[in-house]
Amino acid sequence: MFEKYLDIHPEVQDALDSGKAVVALESTIISHGMPFPQNRDTAVRCQEIIREKGAVPATIGILKGRPTIGLDRAQIEVMATDDSVIKVSRRDLPFVVSQERNGATTVASSMILAHMAGIQIFVTGGIGGAHRGAHKTFDVSADLMELAQTDVAVVCSGCKSIIDIGLTLEYLETHGVPIVGYMTDEFPAFYTRKSGFKVDFRVETPEELARAIQAKWDLKLQGGLVISNPIPEEFAMSQDLINESIDEAVEKADQLDIRGKELTPFLLSEIESYTRGESLKSNQELVYSNTYLAAELAVSLAKIRA
Repeated sequence: MFEKYLDIHPEVQDALDSGKAVVALESTIISHGMPFPQNRDTAVRCQEIIREKGAVPATIGILKGRPTIGLDRAQIEVMATDDSVIKVSRRDLPFVVSQERNGATTVASSMILAHMAGIQIFVTGGIGGAHRGAHKTFDVSADLMELAQTDVAVVCSGCKSIIDIGLTLEYLETHGVPIVGYMTDEFPAFYTRKSGFKVDFRVETPEELARAIQAKWDLKLQGGLVISNPIPEEFAMSQDLINESIDEAVEKADQLDIRGKELTPFLLSEIESYTRGESLKSNQELVYSNTYLAAELAVSLAKIRA
């Protein structure tokens, strides 16, 4: 039934039908995560990286109410420049679709639509999580529940460091979501390589990771995986600087009573301003690094299945 709602790019559909490697990408990072033109340029470069590695990119978004799996260059331009594009998570999907609006998909909604299309490898910058003070506010990202129930492996640079990483990892552990470190024993914190928290399992190669993913789903263990790939060392930020900028941004958000889906874009914008653009460059580079890994993983998984 849901197939009638999806528009899958012919290149993506051909790849899925032939068992070729496909990597899904979100669109919130385009519409709400970076300024123009860096948002557009980053999205285009990620697609190029995936093709260079022998896989097919499937950037996901919603255009005039149609969930689209595999945005082309013109559609990415819309996501990058149209201020009316809505940030869409699970709860928003039926309304944005039925009202025929444009929407940028978060980690959660991108996972949902990727799974509907038959794509199991997804790449992003960082996942959402339990925001600071979540033990009182219950402000927990829908990304975490989606990871608990949707069979998609998410390659990321850990959690955005604006959230409570300890609470986030506790939530994922409770729901049986494996936290994997790619060539690391420590869970990264988006702009920095270390958080003070350990991963559940360390892997050294995409092939090793692909075998574990295949075993998980062969065993019918429902839910995704968090594959944490630290930001390349040369682009990592000073932990003191990023913590100072986060504290400033969180305090300002509290003063302005900014919450819900508006909070993360606001905090990222404030951090970029505080760091004089350094955080934006780091954000781009960690996304590229994650995209390389996701493409290599998708290719390895396709080989196993072939």
